[in-house]
Amino acid sequence: MICHSLFSQYGLPLQIVSYKDLYGWTMDEIVKMIGLKNNCTFCGVFRRQALDRGAALLKVDKLVTGHNADDIAETVVLNILRGDIARLSRCTSITTGEDGPIPRCKPFKYTYEKEIVMYAYFKKLDYFSTECIYSPNAYRGFACEFINDLERLRPRAILDIIKSGEDFRIATTTKMPEQGTCERCGYISSQKWCKACVLLEGLNRGLPKMGIGRPRGNVNGDYKDIKARSTAKTIESKQCGSLDF
Repeated sequence: MICHSLFSQYGLPLQIVSYKDLYGWTMDEIVKMIGLKNNCTFCGVFRRQALDRGAALLKVDKLVTGHNADDIAETVVLNILRGDIARLSRCTSITTGEDGPIPRCKPFKYTYEKEIVMYAYFKKLDYFSTECIYSPNAYRGFACEFINDLERLRPRAILDIIKSGEDFRIATTTKMPEQGTCERCGYISSQKWCKACVLLEGLNRGLPKMGIGRPRGNVNGDYKDIKARSTAKTIESKQCGSLDF
């Protein structure tokens, strides 16, 4: 396992947090229930929250991710295609969440994926290059193919897309949803329940598609019935899973 190898080489602290420990489900189990169409929704939501929880366990000051220029350009395209312009500021910023307990940083924002791979190869560094076995059906894959086609015609396409995303940012005077905490697990959320709890509720009730898609109308009101009829076990710790902080 590559993370164990790097831990041994550099002597850095290592905290492995699994979906099974946090949420009671593995990704394979989720795919068996939800299928290959919307599995990335679950993985994306759970992964982001798991990173924050792992960072909290280690009591770090900042969370640094390996997102590169290709990743950010893909996210810009996806947000534009979905009409989600409000997310462009967050996805194109090098540092986000500065008003929260653990800010996130993307130091490779302007570094191409191929440059990182070439550097790792020539420096003989250990790195993980295997694609997720469920990614061929991911919506992001279409954005990746589109950007690769653009880059063949215009080598600066990736950086141009990132610049466009930065320019599309919503004005600072625009009122955005206030960020609070999930009533169920205590994680940051602009709704009554965080997305992870909504997805978990669907999985535990045998209705995995319940939390997929953009919420409409009064989201908080929509979950009152869910909360009342929930058959999931009570969560004692302030989180979606079983790890305490």
